[in-house]
Amino acid sequence: MNLLVVGISHRSAAVETLERLAVDAEAGARLAERLLAGGEVREAVVLSTCNRVEVYAAAAGFHGALSAIVDELHELWGYAETEAALDFASCGYVRHGADAVAHVFRVAAGLDSMVAGEPQILGQLRDAYETAREADLVGRHLHELFQQALRVGKRVHAETDVDAAAPSVVTAALDLARTALGKPLDEADAAVVGAGAMGGLATATLARAGTATLAVANRDRGKARRLAAEHGAVVAAYDDLASLASGVDLLVCATAATAPVIEAATLERRRSALVICDLALPRDVAEEVAGLDGVTVIDIAEIQRSETAGAGAETLAHVERLIAEEIEAYDESLRADAVTPTVAALRATAADIVEAELARVARRGDFTDDQRAEVARTVHRVVQRLLHEPTVRVRELAGQPGAPDYAKALRELFALTPAALADPRDTALAEALKVKPEGSAK
Repeated sequence: MNLLVVGISHRSAAVETLERLAVDAEAGARLAERLLAGGEVREAVVLSTCNRVEVYAAAAGFHGALSAIVDELHELWGYAETEAALDFASCGYVRHGADAVAHVFRVAAGLDSMVAGEPQILGQLRDAYETAREADLVGRHLHELFQQALRVGKRVHAETDVDAAAPSVVTAALDLARTALGKPLDEADAAVVGAGAMGGLATATLARAGTATLAVANRDRGKARRLAAEHGAVVAAYDDLASLASGVDLLVCATAATAPVIEAATLERRRSALVICDLALPRDVAEEVAGLDGVTVIDIAEIQRSETAGAGAETLAHVERLIAEEIEAYDESLRADAVTPTVAALRATAADIVEAELARVARRGDFTDDQRAEVARTVHRVVQRLLHEPTVRVRELAGQPGAPDYAKALRELFALTPAALADPRDTALAEALKVKPEGSAK
C-alpha cells in the first residue's frame, strides 16, 4: 500500500495563492469522499488550515492515486485544465512512502508550521482525522499513521520546551499588533470577529492579556455568547461590525466567510487609529482597508514576512532529534509489514497441506475418531513449531535498514505463487500478525 501526501502550504505557495485555493471543512470532506468513490484511493484525510491544504492518502498504486488527487483538487479549485496543471506544478508538492510519514510527523510536531513549533496544528490534524474516520474514509494504514503522528505530536509537547518557546499564529499576530498599537494590550479595547477555533484562541489570548474591554461577534450569536461567557467578554452584533470597529483599538478577524467581512465602508465611522489582525483565509479584510489612514492590517502574509520564528534553535534541534527517532521506528514497522502478506501466504500454504493430509488420514478406516483427533493436534503442533521462529525472525530482519527482500526470498524458497499471496483484507493476514506461543497446539 502506498502512502501519499499531496498539497500546498505556506512553504510552497504565496499567501495570495493559499487564499485563492482555500478549502473549507465541508468541501474537504466531499473531496475525500470523491477520491474513494473514484477507486484509485483506498483511504483519505483532508487537512485544511490557514496555511495548508493537504490530502493524505493510502492507495494500491502511486501514479493512479496521484493523478486522481490532483484532478480532484483542480476540479475543486475550479481551474481550467491547462491552468491547473501549471499552477499545481509551481506551488504543489508530493510526498511518498517514508517521506510522507516524515512529513505527517513534522506537521503534527509543528515543525512545518509558519510559526515553528506552534501547538494549534496538532488539534487541527486530530480534527481532520476524526472527521474522516467518522465518515468511514480511513482504514488500517491511515489509522495507524495518524495515531502515531498524534502520539508523536503529544510527545513533542510533553518532552520538549516547545510549548513555552513557540507562539501560535494568534500570539505571533498579537505580538505584531502590540508593536503597531504602541501600548500594552491591557490598555487596549479589543474585539474578535469569529468564534471558531482561531477566534476562540484569539479571545482566550486577549482575555489572558487583560485587555481593557473585550467583545466577541459571530454570525451564530449562540456561539459568540458561549465564547464570551467563557472569557468574561461581551457579545457584539455581527450585523453591525461598523459600530464594533468604531469603538476599539484592536480588531481580530477569524471567520470562515468566503468574502471580506470588513470593507472600507465598514470603517467610515472610525475616529481613532485601528489595528486589525486578519487571521482568515480567504481574508476577512478587503484589500483597500490597508490603504486607509490610521489603519494597520496584520494578515497571514505579514506574519509570514515577520521575524517571528517560533521556538528557539536549541528547542527545535531537540524536537528534530525526537522526530528522527520516531520516523526511524515507524519506517522499521513499515518494512516489517511489507513481508507480512508473504508470511500469511506461507502459513496458508502450510495449512492447506496439513488439511489435505488430514483428509487423507480421515478416509482410512483403521483409525478411531480419538486417534484421528490426536493425529490432527500433533500435525498442527509440529507445523506451528516449525513456522514460529522463521516467521517471527523474518519480520524482525525485514524491519532493519537496508534489509534484503525477505518477502521475495520466501516466495522463491517455498514456491509461493501470486495466487497464494494473501490479500491485505483477508483473514490470513490478521492471523499472520499473531505470534502464537511456541508450545501452542492451535
